[in-house]
Amino acid sequence: VQLQASGGGLVQAGDSLTLSCAASERTLSRYGLGWFRQAPGKEREFVAAINWNGGSTDYARSVKGRFTISRDNDKNTVYLQMSSLKPEDTAVYYCAAHRFLGVRSTKDDYDYWGQGTLVTVSS
Repeated sequence: VQLQASGGGLVQAGDSLTLSCAASERTLSRYGLGWFRQAPGKEREFVAAINWNGGSTDYARSVKGRFTISRDNDKNTVYLQMSSLKPEDTAVYYCAAHRFLGVRSTKDDYDYWGQGTLVTVSS
């Protein structure tokens, strides 16, 4: 599966931004999906995950209530809607896919990774 993330950019604190990740795989419903992020000098961390049909989600505590993950299997795309952005949300955001159908929050469970899209939140 090839993943292509897009939608990053420079925004101000409090703004909203939506990331998209398009997959080459026509049967994306076979995979659980997730978003991770990596800030400069830090390890890649879990942000959000969604199961194969969108019926179950999980979020990192730092983004819960502000970010929403969703997917459209017909369009082979997963989204991350981000609101009330904070400077500490600044990072490269990666989408990823795994072969389990459920929700996974550990990066080692993921088999396929996109190239990342940079989100910069200014104060």
